[in-house]
Amino acid sequence: LILIGGLVQLLAGFLAFRKYDHLGGAAFLTFSALWSSYGATRIIVATYPSLQNLTVVGNSEGFSAGSIAFLVLNAFLIILASSFNMVLLCMTLAMELLTVCFLLFTLENLPLPFEIVMLSVLSLICFYGATASLANSMFGKDLMMMGSPLLTAESSKKDTDDPPPCICPKSHCTSGLRTIADLLNTGAVCGVPTDTVYALAASCKHPQAIEKIYRIKDRPQEKPICIFISNLDQLRAAAPPISPLLWEFMENVYPGGIGCIIQKGEWLKKLGVGAGYSRVGTQDSIMIRVPDLTVLVHLIDMTGPLAITSANPSGEVDSTHHDMVISRLGHKLEGVLCDGESDEVVASTVVNCTKFDESGITIMREGCIPAGKVMQIFERVKNR
Repeated sequence: LILIGGLVQLLAGFLAFRKYDHLGGAAFLTFSALWSSYGATRIIVATYPSLQNLTVVGNSEGFSAGSIAFLVLNAFLIILASSFNMVLLCMTLAMELLTVCFLLFTLENLPLPFEIVMLSVLSLICFYGATASLANSMFGKDLMMMGSPLLTAESSKKDTDDPPPCICPKSHCTSGLRTIADLLNTGAVCGVPTDTVYALAASCKHPQAIEKIYRIKDRPQEKPICIFISNLDQLRAAAPPISPLLWEFMENVYPGGIGCIIQKGEWLKKLGVGAGYSRVGTQDSIMIRVPDLTVLVHLIDMTGPLAITSANPSGEVDSTHHDMVISRLGHKLEGVLCDGESDEVVASTVVNCTKFDESGITIMREGCIPAGKVMQIFERVKNR
């Protein structure tokens, strides 16, 4: 059980680092190392009593030095945790006492009741902290108290009080989706997450908003903007003049990180592309994509088709986190839908399907989906 606890703490450390919680990540990785070392030592002694002298006495200096090193490292974590919250502070304090247990164990002077009490206290703190974090994250409010930090830095507090340059709701909140949808429906330009990288979005019903995207990005006018729809049934209802073979190809690539360029026509207006018809795609073609991201699909259902392009100044790298969008373009946008780190680091793969039945497909841009995989899908559909 002790070794399982070490693995759980190791997992918690990696998850904390992924969420940019460096203090929590460092604490849990340190706890995992201590917990696993302590557990492995106890298991060895309990399983092989004949090795007790070799394990404890013969290497007592090494084990004692390791315990002292953990004590010193955890002392720094205690100081850092005091500026985070009371739960993490109590956990680091309990771990410090558990490290004392480890040190006493290496010296063969560990009272069993003391060890049991410390393990019980640490277990209760860990259980409460995990439950509180999960509940607060799920409901978006402080249902279970984590406690205020003992130490606060005035400069840090001042920085966090600075308002963002635009409206920045969270994607997991229905109110956040409604806020961004209302902005888009009134002609605003917003940063939104996609199943690849972050993008700038404008309603296809507002051509002036699509024009604004070009100004925000310094995007050359000759580069067309694609549209996103929420599902393939919307495209079927608009009845574009495409062959059954191309329909089957689209069924295999949507939803996902592949955009198909097809012939443009009046059918786009049935799809919901209103006054922005002339500002999306080229004169003869349009790229359409169905994203594989629930948040964005719900947003499109609330707004209709969206004109989409990557959320970065023209010629620069793609934005892979909402913080990048806010820092780079937030002062030019009305809102950014915050969804954390993107699933990909590159944009979608673009496929020209305008000559699908005559000469096949052409890969215009290779992105998150390899060109070889796209060609495999095409060959499979064609052979069928």
